[in-house]
Amino acid sequence: QVQLAESGGGLVQAGGSLRLSCAASGRTFTTYAMGWFRQAPGKEREFVASISRSGGNRGYADSVKGRFTISRDNAKNTVYLQMNSLKPEDTAVYYCTLGPRSAATAGEYDYWGQGTQVTVSS
Repeated sequence: QVQLAESGGGLVQAGGSLRLSCAASGRTFTTYAMGWFRQAPGKEREFVASISRSGGNRGYADSVKGRFTISRDNAKNTVYLQMNSLKPEDTAVYYCTLGPRSAATAGEYDYWGQGTQVTVSS
């Protein structure tokens, strides 16, 4: 069993920054790829970013490319999402996820955190 716990969400003005963290426990962290997804009210959950087991390969949604950076610290069993130049349309609940391979499809992941709210005011 794997537990994922996100933190770092909050309220920020447009143009500001936040860093989300996701701590994993219960399994060998380095054997899994990690991802971030988000879900805004009334919308489907969408891919944000992913990172491979070693951290060497990273993928981003076009909507966040150049503004968000995903990283991981395998010694701390933690994945991060640095979010810069935030826009009101980034407002959503952000979910951390873990799975066997880095992918942009939610179905590729096995475990999910409870989510953390990010609200960007205009």
